[in-house]
Amino acid sequence: MFSILQRITIVFVSLSVSSTVYLYCYPTFHRCKFPSQHASANTSVWSIIKSWNETPAHPPAPFRLLALGDPQLEGDSSLPNHEDSYFPCLRSVWSELLVVNSTYEYLQTIKTCLQNIVTINLPLVLQLYRKRLDLFGNDYYLAHIYHTLYSSTQPTHVTVLGDLLGSQWISDDEFERRGWRFWQRVLQHGLKVEDDVSGKKGVDILGHNKIWGRRVINVAGNHDVGYAGDMTAENVQRFEKVFGKVNWEVTFRLPRDSSNSTIADDSEELPELRIVVLNSLNLDTPALDEDLQGETYNFLNEVIVTSRPVEDRTVGTILLTHLPLHKKDGICVDGPYFSFHTGDLGGGLKEQNHLSYDAGKSILEGIFGMSSNKDGPGKGTGRNGIILTGHDHEGCDVYHHLPDDVSSDLRKWEATRWCYAGPAQNHTIPGIREITVRSMMGEFGGNAGLLSAWFDYQAGEWRFEYSSCSVGIQHIWWAIHVLDAITLALLLFVLATAVVSPNAMIIGTGMVEIKSTKDAHDSSSLAMDKQVEARELSETK
Repeated sequence: MFSILQRITIVFVSLSVSSTVYLYCYPTFHRCKFPSQHASANTSVWSIIKSWNETPAHPPAPFRLLALGDPQLEGDSSLPNHEDSYFPCLRSVWSELLVVNSTYEYLQTIKTCLQNIVTINLPLVLQLYRKRLDLFGNDYYLAHIYHTLYSSTQPTHVTVLGDLLGSQWISDDEFERRGWRFWQRVLQHGLKVEDDVSGKKGVDILGHNKIWGRRVINVAGNHDVGYAGDMTAENVQRFEKVFGKVNWEVTFRLPRDSSNSTIADDSEELPELRIVVLNSLNLDTPALDEDLQGETYNFLNEVIVTSRPVEDRTVGTILLTHLPLHKKDGICVDGPYFSFHTGDLGGGLKEQNHLSYDAGKSILEGIFGMSSNKDGPGKGTGRNGIILTGHDHEGCDVYHHLPDDVSSDLRKWEATRWCYAGPAQNHTIPGIREITVRSMMGEFGGNAGLLSAWFDYQAGEWRFEYSSCSVGIQHIWWAIHVLDAITLALLLFVLATAVVSPNAMIIGTGMVEIKSTKDAHDSSSLAMDKQVEARELSETK
């Protein structure tokens, strides 16, 4: 028995150690890292193994954004009703027994109560605690993604691109509870961007204030504040209280002593990276609260009028928002879709997959200053930048551009998958990349986005590169931790057995050796007894 248990324990320990090492080092095994300038395109197995022990030839990008999409923390709204789950018949059976008139009715009442407990109440209780365990594990699964990637890739900034929570219809108390879980479990050690930081238009020196590595730039999603047709001031206020402002911006300027800098004159503008956080959920109409919508458009206009000239390529703009821009059906998993509340509920916008064409156009031609007018500022090519969005859990990567095969007044924005967008990426054609970050939920593989940005002094503009990293579905996380628990239990049992029965050694072949020694001793004694008997017999004769 001990030998079999030993072999089983060895197998479990081997599987547990190897799988746990993989789980907590998966960014290394998957080669997850922020893209860097002049990165090698060699992806052979030998080059990958060799690079593990090599010092990077080029420094990391000065701006490295860890982008997380749609965690959607659930809570009590997804749990079975508490009143139905805790054996309600036990609270009423006594009063029912007091009014029965016969033994038969007495027994029937008890029988009915027991049947309800076994067939209805007990399954609900089990479902309740299974769901609570599932929520608890999901929090730490999401936390594992954040902490493992954070420690292995060392981002300078972190963002969550909306739908932090699973429903905008929850009570204020439940909102607070989920907010606590978000900050104390999922993004433990992360910090909300302070109101005095997001409320001012300051300029930080990129890389000087290390606190930005812990601050989390949260974007409002439809499950956080609602779509335009059901977004209220109260929903926005509680989001801003727990997670940060819904509309704000910050600018980061490269330090003057940045490597490879050719800017020597103090009067010249240093390269800047502008981060714009936009609540795009009420750009479309009809909106329930037109004042809230007005605030978003006022912010949008303020971003436009305070931008540097379109011709200035030393500025790069990163737009962080929840709703993807408009694109034709078939480009991404989610196609264009709009639905509206009925008239008795205000008739407002109820749901949408993308922004409308006009709302997306206001972003492309407003924030990024692109246009079909080749005689306009910057020849219509607009500002350099990139757009990161959430909402579509499957993720998508597209290039928005204005084809020039028709007259300028007929040109319309089109989106092409990034992998096929090579011909459209022409410096004479306005265009910009939009990345919809795949959800970090377990169903979608626990994905995260890695965006790098650096200033190319030779080209005189910012460069943006993106990669992604996935841990795998949540069942892998659960399975490995269950395996670890079983392995630990086996080891404790083996150790306890060794302490209780020290002579029955399980490790090695000690038990076999003890048995063999005893057998040899017994055989030797038997031989000596036979020799004595033979001697006595000969003397007698």
